[in-house]
Amino acid sequence: MSAPAAFAQTPAPPYFVVIFSSRRTADEGGYAAMAERMAALATRQPGFLGMESARGADGFGITVSYWSSPEAIAAWKAHAEHLVAQEKGQRAWYEHYEIRVARVERAYGRPAA
Repeated sequence: MSAPAAFAQTPAPPYFVVIFSSRRTADEGGYAAMAERMAALATRQPGFLGMESARGADGFGITVSYWSSPEAIAAWKAHAEHLVAQEKGQRAWYEHYEIRVARVERAYGRPAA
């Protein structure tokens, strides 16, 4: 998945985060198109707040998505098109992955100059 143009603009906490860490396989068959489709689809889901993503040349990547509630996360996980992508990822695109879900209690940073 290509990286978003900017940092996600999240509201004041609390909100929720899904951290998807993965190592890709060499199978590229349809991955880029599916990743773009999932990113576009996620932005239209109720409760979606934003996303940030990065992948290294070694195939290790992290995608962080921000959500308003655990219910919004569960609805996204169960979305029919997302289920197809999950199955293909497990079967062909990911050698290993971990998903972590957390509640953000505090957030701060340094604004861009």
